[in-house]
Amino acid sequence: MRRTAARAGGAEVAAPAPATESGAEAVPGPAPVLQQHELRTEFPFQLPRGYVDEAGTVHRDGVMRLSTARDELVPLRDVRVQENPAFLSVVLLGRVITRLGTLPNVHDGTVENMFASDLAFLQDFYRQINAEGHTRAAVECPHCAEPFEVELGGSRLGES
Repeated sequence: MRRTAARAGGAEVAAPAPATESGAEAVPGPAPVLQQHELRTEFPFQLPRGYVDEAGTVHRDGVMRLSTARDELVPLRDVRVQENPAFLSVVLLGRVITRLGTLPNVHDGTVENMFASDLAFLQDFYRQINAEGHTRAAVECPHCAEPFEVELGGSRLGES
């Protein structure tokens, strides 16, 4: 017999526990633990070389947030992107990088003045965090049958 709940005046009231063969009330075990998956929206990173500001300070540690549909659509209206589609990733990254070292704010001008290796790193990082695991594949070792994951990605933003 299962324990059920009845509604009395809008409130849930637990029905009495079923009796055991001895007539004593059965004591329910611990409630199952429900796992809640919290959505992670910000991801820390460290640039390979670092952004050098006007004062010569190198900024390497930063945070990138998940992209929204708006983040991907707004740059398409930017004149620089319309004239040169390669500029899309610069504008897009300028929108989603929320912190870089001690800079007061990060924008497309900041990204535009980064070293090419740092830009490539950020493009790949953007793709990884926004793909939600779609660039990984579960495979099995042909020798020992041990399962593991491999990274399939590697393309830059806007490439297929």
